[in-house]
This record gives sequence, C-alpha cells and structure tokens, in this order.
Amino acid sequence: MTLIRWEPLREMDSLQREMNRLFDSLTPAVDRSSNGVAFVPPAEIHDTPEAIHLKLEIPGMEAEDLDVQVTAEAVAISGERRSETQTTEKGMTRSEFRYGSFRRVIPLPTRIQNESVEAEYKNGVLSLNLPKAEAEKNRVVKVQIGVK
Repeated sequence: MTLIRWEPLREMDSLQREMNRLFDSLTPAVDRSSNGVAFVPPAEIHDTPEAIHLKLEIPGMEAEDLDVQVTAEAVAISGERRSETQTTEKGMTRSEFRYGSFRRVIPLPTRIQNESVEAEYKNGVLSLNLPKAEAEKNRVVKVQIGVK
C-alpha cells in the first residue's frame, strides 16, 4: 500500500483557483480597470403587483453618460465612466484617473410596458419604474397536476 501525503494548503489553493475561474466566467467582460476588476453596477429589483422597480448604483457619472434601453423582457444599461481623483498632501500631489465603459443587461421576471418606463438619476442611483403589461397584471395560469 502506497501512502500519499495530503497537503491541505495545496487543496485550498486549488479550490481558490477554481472558484476564481468560476466567478470570472460569470462576470461580464466589461470595464476592466488597472487592477483587473470589472465594473458591474450593483442592482436591486422589487416586484410589485403593478410594476417592477429597479435601482442601480452608478456613482461618479452624469445622467447624459448613461444609455438605458428597455424591451418588454429586459433592461440594458450602458455608460462610460470618467473619474478623476486628485489629492494634495504635504506638498505632494496624487492624481488617479479611471475610464472605461460598462454594460449590464437585466432580464425581467414579467413583461412590461416599455413605452411607459420612468427613469430618475439622483446621487449616483439610477431608479427605473417599469409598469407591468396589462396581460401580466391579470394573468391567471391553470396548473396541471400530474398523478404518479
């Protein structure tokens, strides 16, 4: 019988690499800044009987830099970030720039009236009010029950 040396740190390193590979495949290939991290605006979605409310956190941008396109089934948000930070401390000036574009497509749980969408951009938060299509509001689905 051959003994095999178990190295838990090597196994953890292998697991870490696999998890990183998995998350890299799930993250859309958008604005990769100098540190290699993609900018994907975080989103929050609330489904009410009348509408879907969607909020995205997109700080440091102007409303005219955003492009919002809505279909009956999805919302696509894209834009270009131009950010500059400059600090002066003890006679030394440090300046950082971040540029790049992003795009995020969010599928919607129900069909909406895309011609009646309302949008507001305030304090770095994009808020969308997406009214549901009339057919979706009153829709009743008959469920067939299977007997085994």
